[in-house]
Amino acid sequence: MSLSIRPATHADLSLIAQFIRDLADYERLAHEVRFDEAMLGDRLFGARPYAEVLIGEVDGVAQGFALFFHNFSTFEGKPGIYLEDLFVRPEARGGGLGKAFLQRLAQLAVERDCARLEWWVLDWNEPAIRFYKALGAKPMDDWTTYRVDGDALAALASAA
Repeated sequence: MSLSIRPATHADLSLIAQFIRDLADYERLAHEVRFDEAMLGDRLFGARPYAEVLIGEVDGVAQGFALFFHNFSTFEGKPGIYLEDLFVRPEARGGGLGKAFLQRLAQLAVERDCARLEWWVLDWNEPAIRFYKALGAKPMDDWTTYRVDGDALAALASAA
């Protein structure tokens, strides 16, 4: 079995869109997928890309993706890499592709002089949590995530 990780190109857009939908199904969040594929393509591959995507292949067949972007640590004075999405098709799980994605992301973090690589995981996703801990990842239990979106975001933006 041959594993490879490569940067995505615009030609992968439909594949990326399908991986996003597959991930949303797995996470029981399909009802929250609202992206427009053309707009997604512009935001990933246009004049100002907001994120990067890696495609993972097993024996030349795309079996997963990782979407990530840079954040910044003021305490470290360095950028970091935030892994927004990591998905491996069920039939390819357990073959090392997830670990290969995280190794490649760690390599990119080191190459780019980043202070850290971080991501979120749903608290019910025990297989992923075990996998991440086995790689040396630590939960950040002392932090709580907050989000403003939709109508609340619009209201906050227009508050005087």
